[in-house]
Amino acid sequence: MLIASLVALGVIGVAAGGFGWLLAGRALAPLQHITATARRVADRSLHERIALDGPHDEIKDLADTFDAMLERLDQAFDSQRRFVANASHELRTPLAINRTLIEVALDNPDASDSLRQLGGTLLAVNQRHERLIDGMLTLASGEQAIIDPAPVDLADIAGHLTTQSHPAAQTAGIDMRTDLRPAPVMGDPILLERLTQNLLDNAIRYNLPEGGHVTVTTGTVDGNALLTVANTGPPVPAYEIPGLFEPFRRLPATERLADPTTPTGGQGAGLGLSIVRSVARAHGGDVHAIPRPDGGLTIHVAYQPSPQRSGRIPRIELPHARSRHRNETAQRAEPSQNEHIRDVVGDSTDLLLAKVVVPA
Repeated sequence: MLIASLVALGVIGVAAGGFGWLLAGRALAPLQHITATARRVADRSLHERIALDGPHDEIKDLADTFDAMLERLDQAFDSQRRFVANASHELRTPLAINRTLIEVALDNPDASDSLRQLGGTLLAVNQRHERLIDGMLTLASGEQAIIDPAPVDLADIAGHLTTQSHPAAQTAGIDMRTDLRPAPVMGDPILLERLTQNLLDNAIRYNLPEGGHVTVTTGTVDGNALLTVANTGPPVPAYEIPGLFEPFRRLPATERLADPTTPTGGQGAGLGLSIVRSVARAHGGDVHAIPRPDGGLTIHVAYQPSPQRSGRIPRIELPHARSRHRNETAQRAEPSQNEHIRDVVGDSTDLLLAKVVVPA
């Protein structure tokens, strides 16, 4: 009788434990859902919501409060991105007008030498501003959802851009080396091309005066697609690395050896590596920069191989489609912002153009 009672007690205890475990799991399931959603939002974007279904209790109140917070944050970031995109778009028109007027003035056979010298300087400044605005547009649209992700091989992109960069490298006396192996990813080909071009531009510009080289490698490591760009150059302190990926940040006392966009070099906008980091993270990857012992940097960009990834990435259109894309972006903005930008830009542009067209 005692044995039977002990067995019954054990069975009841096990049953009660299992029943309690099931009840606890059911009670904690909404919290697990909230936690999983919060992690996905932190890793990807602010556009996902918990949208918890169930009785109106404390847990649902927590989920609704979290969704309301995400909504406000999403609206704030979207407003900021739209404003930067609109400002950048509105500034392109006066810059194009400036460039046209300067070129027309320089084509005048009666133009004096001082006017031609001034025009060349203004053209260089205008071109730098155009690069700055282009970079701002890229960063401003950094959270745009990818529309049609396509299979892309980083080796093809790196090979094409390396070939295009050879003239600038030869001008700077830099040897270009490649070791390109298949590195398939899913993403936006134009955006990935922009990332690779920025890395190559920096590697060429910040290098040694003589005997420098740039090494570009692609491949897969543990199933992840990897792009590596290593270059010789001046020593880079390890504590300066994080600042290189911040917008408008440059190393102190750095000088460019070559600039593929201008024949005389010059300073860039300071957005190159910021765009690289934005594009890599939007594709579910990451960027790591490591100082080389003898000077220069080695930058690794790793992409996760998941073809189902639907991260939000900035859209960069082909040159012939950029104006159409930016017009659509500007039309989505608030009219008050556009009108304010036009007023400010119009006044400053009229003053600048008046200075340009006055003969020396």
